Parts: sequence; structure tokens; C-alpha cells
Amino acid sequence: MPEPVWAAVELADVVIHTGDWVSVALLDELEARSRRLIGCWGNNDGPELRSRLPEVARVTLEGLSVAVVHETGTAKGREERCERAYPGVDVLVFGHSHIPWDTTSPGGLRLLNPGSPTDRRRQPYCTYQTATITAGRLEQVALHNL
Repeated sequence: MPEPVWAAVELADVVIHTGDWVSVALLDELEARSRRLIGCWGNNDGPELRSRLPEVARVTLEGLSVAVVHETGTAKGREERCERAYPGVDVLVFGHSHIPWDTTSPGGLRLLNPGSPTDRRRQPYCTYQTATITAGRLEQVALHNL
């Protein structure tokens, strides 16, 4: 992981990882360096990681219902599809594509994809996101280029 990401991890109250850990060592290190870690497994994660992580992680943070999943399907129709798949969720954080994403569905579900700090794929930069939750509201969502 790039040093700016480790610095952000150590400052954060909560760290969210959307899967494709690839190594158990990364999970162990993030657990050790995070105050609180929430994560799910991805399609590149083997049995050992899948035994330690859920397919979908769900948590309530400061009154905000958050779900974390690796895969949400194609971009077309994503907001409506996820709204149906995750009723009652305020924020859905997802990964897989390595493409940063920040939209809101017609019903108010906020969808966030932080991109990737280690594999930019077709993107100009490796990225990660930060956000603040205050009194049940998601605020100050920022995408950081590496």
C-alpha cells in the first residue's frame, strides 16, 4: 500500500475495504493498523480470506446504515439495481471495477467506489476515498489521487 494510504488508515476512525485483498497478510496488517476495519471478500480472494470476511458487510455508523460489497454489476442501471438489492441501506460502498464512483440513486442510496490505491487499471491515477459521517449524515466525501 502506498504510504499516503497508510497515513489515512492510521487517522481514520473506520476503514472500509471492498475486497480483492489477495493476501491474508494485507488483511492482518489493516486490522492491526486500523481502529476499526469493515470489509468484504472479492472475486480474487481465496478460501482463507472468504472464511474471515463476509460477502456483504453491514454496519451502522453514527446512525447511518452502510453496506460494503465487492461487485455490483455493470454501470448501466447500477443505482436502481442496488437500491432494490439493498433496501434500508443509506450508503453502499463497492469495489471490483477500480473505477471511482459517487452517485445517488433516485431513492437516496449513496453509492461509493474508492477506485484502487494499488491498481489503477484504465484510470489516470490510483485512488482512495475519505468521508465524514456526522449525526447520521454522510459529509465531505473526497477522492484522493495517488
